[in-house]
Amino acid sequence: MRSLGNFPDPFLAEITGQPGAVLRAAEGLAGQVDALGRLAAGGRAARTVVLTAMGGSFHACHPALDRLAANGIPALHVEASELLHFRLPILRGDVLVVAISQSGESAEVVGLAEQIRRLDDRPVLATVTNGTANPLAERSDVALDTRAGQERGPSTMTFAAALVTLSAVAEVLCGAEPPEAVRRTAEAACHVAGRMETMIDDLVADAEGLVGWLDGRPMLVVLGRGPGRAASEMGALVLKEAAGVPADGLETGQFRHGPLELAGPDMAAIVLTEPNTSRQDLRLAEELVDAGAAVMAVSADGGAPVGARAVATGSLDPSFRPAASLVPIQLLAWRLAAERGRTPEMLSRATKVTTRE
Repeated sequence: MRSLGNFPDPFLAEITGQPGAVLRAAEGLAGQVDALGRLAAGGRAARTVVLTAMGGSFHACHPALDRLAANGIPALHVEASELLHFRLPILRGDVLVVAISQSGESAEVVGLAEQIRRLDDRPVLATVTNGTANPLAERSDVALDTRAGQERGPSTMTFAAALVTLSAVAEVLCGAEPPEAVRRTAEAACHVAGRMETMIDDLVADAEGLVGWLDGRPMLVVLGRGPGRAASEMGALVLKEAAGVPADGLETGQFRHGPLELAGPDMAAIVLTEPNTSRQDLRLAEELVDAGAAVMAVSADGGAPVGARAVATGSLDPSFRPAASLVPIQLLAWRLAAERGRTPEMLSRATKVTTRE
């Protein structure tokens, strides 16, 4: 385990543990082929898929949603709190609900599962959790285990493992046979795990450079679109939770609709590019540099405008790319937390597992 001073550093240990979590999640799918088959059957009988969660689990849904949409499968993305209190009537027998929760104990998803059980014409409920000995999985029709392992700090390993399991979920809902979905997922997971190891090693060695890039700027935005929204939204959440930084995670296109007016020397912007929108993403990054903002461009090939810091993820499956794109953001949060005397795994107001609304 790496350390800060004389004290063990669990947060860094969990960041560096992500490649292993990705591989465990992929390997664990081999023993869940039957569950994936039941999920696929539920998907075939459904007219609509609803992905629901809270916190980081909610953000992890973006790649799967895009995959389903690309295959013409109607899919909704609704916070469990909104679904529970305002949109419950959309859940009928022709709907497949996929509920994601790291702990399986979050108040909103457990409350939603209880409400679903009481419906006369109830949807199929599939769950994705870290372990299956939890209230959410126990109330499901199909329970999938991410096998991320124990985690004390802000979501890192559990988030990466959820991306893996949700990739397999999307595969079978798009028509892949479960064994083939498991094989494809394992292949992509192996690739991203190797790339993440390299990125972590390189960026830990240059962690002070990440802090120097930010240079104390009071305003930080993380921009992403498509599957990259998983990383931009989760990245902003980690910066808030671990480092106490009031970062905003925004959809890149939406940033032009008002927030762009904030661009200037007080802003730092992390722009996560997507292959099919890289021209637009890098053009925005260039405009932000010209406005005096500190800019970090995270892309497959390391492309970045002059004056911006570049981070290359390599060419990765879109379902897994957010796990790699998050690495520089997580390590920035780690170093900022250390500089501010914060202990990421010891929250002062929030809790690791949110058991009340």
